[in-house]
Amino acid sequence: MRSKPLALTLIVIALAGAGWWWKGRSISDGAAAAASAPASGASGTAKGAPQLVGVWRAQKQDVPVSIEASGTVVALATVDLRAQTTSTVRELLIKDGDMVRRGQPLFRFDDRADRANLDKARAQLARDRASLNDLERQLKRAEGLKSQGFVAQNAVDTALSNVEAARALIQSDEAAVQAAQVSLSYNEVRAPFAGRAGQLNVVPGTLVQANAAALPLVSIAQLHPIGVGFVVPETQLSAVLAATRGSKAEGLEAQVLMPGARGAKAADEAIKGRVTFVDNLVDANTGTLRLKAEFGNDKQALWPGQYVRVRMVLRTLKDAVVVPQAAIIQRGNERSVYIVGPDKTAVQKVVQTRYPFGELIVVEGVEAGDQIVLDGKQNLRPGVPLKTQPASLNPAAASARAASATASGASK
Repeated sequence: MRSKPLALTLIVIALAGAGWWWKGRSISDGAAAAASAPASGASGTAKGAPQLVGVWRAQKQDVPVSIEASGTVVALATVDLRAQTTSTVRELLIKDGDMVRRGQPLFRFDDRADRANLDKARAQLARDRASLNDLERQLKRAEGLKSQGFVAQNAVDTALSNVEAARALIQSDEAAVQAAQVSLSYNEVRAPFAGRAGQLNVVPGTLVQANAAALPLVSIAQLHPIGVGFVVPETQLSAVLAATRGSKAEGLEAQVLMPGARGAKAADEAIKGRVTFVDNLVDANTGTLRLKAEFGNDKQALWPGQYVRVRMVLRTLKDAVVVPQAAIIQRGNERSVYIVGPDKTAVQKVVQTRYPFGELIVVEGVEAGDQIVLDGKQNLRPGVPLKTQPASLNPAAASARAASATASGASK
């Protein structure tokens, strides 16, 4: 009986201890909550602070619409010079790779035999002319005697026939002299046009033969002006034809982009020319259209066989609004940009992209002068307060911003 009161007493003491422990824990949790309340308030204040972003003002400018293609530089004229007579090389008047003028002597052959033939033809001509003079005098005497009745008419006719035959022989002799002069001229080879000589394939003393299938004496390629052949997809056919019909008499503008030049520097250093040929059919196998452009090349920046990039200007967009391509945010088929609103908050605007060029792109949906968010747009939401600073364009930064924009669009 005494054990029951003792057990009850122990239970009461245990419950009282548990109550005091629970009360102390509640007070501790309340103090921790009170301590954390200021921190939570501070965090809320931080969320309301302006976000720093880099901005770029939308610009209005004339933008040339162009297409680019790969092309190969080709000489507008190339010739392989060969001998037109059988002889030996006497003189070389140029060296490998020399620039030559039109009509400049390049080679001289041994011409002694041809000079002798020319002298022989001239002597024959002189002899026959003397014979003609004698026959003409005989004809004149015969006509005088006929008028006096001393000779018959047939004597005059015979003298006249002899004169006419001698005159025909003179014409033959003159033709023989001209042929000998032509043969003699083959012993000196001249440049048919201005250009650059290739490697010489003969030396003094080399035997050359007319119409031989051996290597040419030398090859000459015209370098100024020079051409570039290139192809464009058949999808560009209507645009090319429309631009060709609308271009001026001198032809559609084309540019060769120099290797290593980018952005505005590429446009400044580009070699400008004109499209001179558009093929009359589309290649059914490749689906491409062949074109050729002609360029001035006085500085010899273009070389036959060189691989180049060609830009053809089709038309110009007047007063177009342009923004950096890196500022465009892509969500599916929608394109948008963030601009700085009048109240210095982020405003998202849907835009329509029209034509990209370099780091910029022509858009519709924003106005010239709008501050376009370029740096820091990945963390923006409409209505967020903004603090702005100017942003600049350069290839490295543009690549980083483009990657950031793509990642941001994919995450939203």
